[in-house]
Amino acid sequence: MKFIALATLLVLANAKHEEYIGWKSYYVGASTQEQVKSLIDLGDKLDLDFLSPAHTHREALVLVQPEHQEEFVKSLESLDIKYMTHTDNVKSALDQEDEVIEEWTRSSARSGFRSMPYNNYQRLDVIYAYMQDIANRFPNTVRLVTAANSFQGRPIRYLRISTTNFEDHSKPVIFIDGGIHSREWISPPTVTWAIRKLTEDVTEPDLLNNYDWILLPVVNPDGYEFTFTNTRFWRKTRSTNTHSSSSICPGVDGNRNYDFAWNTVGTSNSPCSDIYAGDRPFSEVETQVVRDILQEHLARIALYITVHSYGSMILYPWGHDGSLSHNGLGLHTVGVAMANAIDALSLPNFPRYVVGNSALVLNYRAAGAAEDYAHSIGVPLAYTYELPGLSWGNQGFHLDPRYIEQVCRETWAGFVVGARRAAELFKK
Repeated sequence: MKFIALATLLVLANAKHEEYIGWKSYYVGASTQEQVKSLIDLGDKLDLDFLSPAHTHREALVLVQPEHQEEFVKSLESLDIKYMTHTDNVKSALDQEDEVIEEWTRSSARSGFRSMPYNNYQRLDVIYAYMQDIANRFPNTVRLVTAANSFQGRPIRYLRISTTNFEDHSKPVIFIDGGIHSREWISPPTVTWAIRKLTEDVTEPDLLNNYDWILLPVVNPDGYEFTFTNTRFWRKTRSTNTHSSSSICPGVDGNRNYDFAWNTVGTSNSPCSDIYAGDRPFSEVETQVVRDILQEHLARIALYITVHSYGSMILYPWGHDGSLSHNGLGLHTVGVAMANAIDALSLPNFPRYVVGNSALVLNYRAAGAAEDYAHSIGVPLAYTYELPGLSWGNQGFHLDPRYIEQVCRETWAGFVVGARRAAELFKK
């Protein structure tokens, strides 16, 4: 009986990630805007999956299915676009990633961590248990909110952190979320680290005393769990009610689902696409939660940051057409200040941050994004952070767990500068 059980476990382990058998990933370096556009067009033609975006400042990381690899490489060579293989066997790389994570999990268990460990990527139940523990230990400043249940019934939870219970309307509100794109595992830890720095390890007391905080680590809990249990590169939600084919191709790209220039550019009407915008704005309960938080505290939200991965970028509106808002100068100067603070703590092998309008930096227009929506309704400073990955090596999207704490520390430095600069604008 034991032998049968062990054999079953081995079969299940070996079966994991089998949908990626034969897949490869490539680093692609476009040096001109024309090459970027050609690469994006090629992505549409060959159904490429960009784990990091294509632009001239950073190499793109691209997942390619077996049947398209020969044409992909030939196309790059004909376009004189530089490339190199990132992973020759994606399934094998994912299996190795699982082994690394499992080893870190065993190490964490042996060490007996009480707080949230940052030497591994954590499942949703661990993140939620930590949030509950923080709310229990700091009842005078922290309130745990269950905003709604996801499409599959998981709670969507965030923390409100305030020394005045959000009753002092002279204080600016800082709102940070992560995990809208479920496969971007490095995103939620940066938000839980912010929770830590405002409760367990307060080294900037002015940030706790002078601001009210809303911290939502995992906007998309269904998709996040699905990346651990099923499909590692799942990006979308898991809804099945927006299209007649949604039962076959579930989910909506949450960062195309906001009600700003919705479904006009950089989106797809196919539910099988990773950039499917849904059948209407805010079709997803996950994006409705973010919308409702923004609307509830709109008069006081001075800074909104949505955290993504990867590319070492701080991006701001407008992403649908590349134009600048009335607060374009403020967005850029605060963005640069945040990037400088991050770069000052960054590892030498992490690329320096690029700051700019998202459409211009990426040379790619996309409608319905969170930071554009927030800015459109009146949030003065709204950004997308694209967290760092290691350049031209065997890392990148698969950032080794050993780098999690480093990314959290440097990202927090950006949050600190952003909050303080936002407060100055808020007072004016």
